[in-house]
Amino acid sequence: MSLRYWCIALIFLSSLARAELTIEITQGIASSIPIAVVPMKWQGKPLPENVDEIIRSDLERSGHFGILDPDDMLSHPASEEELYFRDWRLLKQDYLVISSIKTIAKGQYQVRYQLFDVFNERELLAQTLSANTNQLRDIGHRISDAIYEQLTGIRGAFSTKIAYVTTNRTRTQFNLAIADSDGAREKVVMSSKYSIFSPSWSPDGKRLAYVLLEDSGSKVYVQDIATGKKQLVSNHKGINSAPAFSPDGNKLALVLSKDGNPEIYVVDLNTRHWLRVTNHYAIDTEPNWMPDGDHLLFTSGRSGNPQIYRVSLVSGFIERITFDGNYNARARLAQDGRFLVMVHQSAKGEPFHIASMDLSRGLLQILTADTFLDESPSVSPNGVMVMYAAKYNKRSILAAVSVDGDVRFLVPSKSGDVREPAWGPYID
Repeated sequence: MSLRYWCIALIFLSSLARAELTIEITQGIASSIPIAVVPMKWQGKPLPENVDEIIRSDLERSGHFGILDPDDMLSHPASEEELYFRDWRLLKQDYLVISSIKTIAKGQYQVRYQLFDVFNERELLAQTLSANTNQLRDIGHRISDAIYEQLTGIRGAFSTKIAYVTTNRTRTQFNLAIADSDGAREKVVMSSKYSIFSPSWSPDGKRLAYVLLEDSGSKVYVQDIATGKKQLVSNHKGINSAPAFSPDGNKLALVLSKDGNPEIYVVDLNTRHWLRVTNHYAIDTEPNWMPDGDHLLFTSGRSGNPQIYRVSLVSGFIERITFDGNYNARARLAQDGRFLVMVHQSAKGEPFHIASMDLSRGLLQILTADTFLDESPSVSPNGVMVMYAAKYNKRSILAAVSVDGDVRFLVPSKSGDVREPAWGPYID
């Protein structure tokens, strides 16, 4: 772990080029909300996507909801006229979702859904959405987002994407892939014979920055996801690593050792003007922007062991943030600015786990215990969940945990290993 931190380029590589991800929920909230999502009414040939199953899976994965199995339902209403609230009260359901889908043109569909409060017998949400064949899964995620926000007050993130890195067994080909937040619809956006690591999303979700470890050394690229066109940003002598987009998407923070020691730099992607941010004999690495765009979080060994610091790009003032534990690195800040997520080691020789720190109270909480060698945390855009890479049952997998530690699920591939997760932004 420390070797990866200091050298950055040395990564434990996984074993498969193409990895479809699956979800294995290991822990939810004890007081989860009972909700029934009725199978969607549909007449015709089987659809390419089971929209109501997508909704059930999304809500269950959040950990906030207890989902009623359709086989345990007393009826399958598709309209308000077919709905009898007493049936759902008998099944002890707090909320109910009914829906239907119809064809409006060849390959075009109209989906209508309603969310009901069973106890008060009232409608909370109702929407009619249009989609083509390829958009049915998107519609399912959108409905899940709306239901989640209505019942929790927090914006849903089921419609967002994740990026990650895979490789084949012989480690001769590496893939940068993106997928839905539930691991579905994997798409390889770049393949190379060279190692790929540290993917980072642009704020608009249209570009990915990443590091390619080529024969001549590490290089930082920015790639357009839609076109596949990539732009070389940094190929200085020595280390070029850990790219992170600024909140406005116009700058990139990264680590360079061109002057002899790994330091934090910022480059303007439009003007190619470079700003050196740190200047210290210790190793400074893993920059990440704060929401104001004027401060960076980064990892430094200037106190003896890796700890997290904050630097002002305006004044240059540097402040140490973490003090608990032997090792704190790879800082990621939730969008609300309250929770700081990191890789944490409580004492030398202890396992590396993911921890969160409540900046308003200064309290640190270890979030992961059932995995080990945990690394590369990435926070969902609503600040609720953290996805990270880990070792589990002798495999490299992705896993996720809520920032309060109450919800956990594993995201292994169906065959092989997967690493380096990066949770994408909202795309409005």
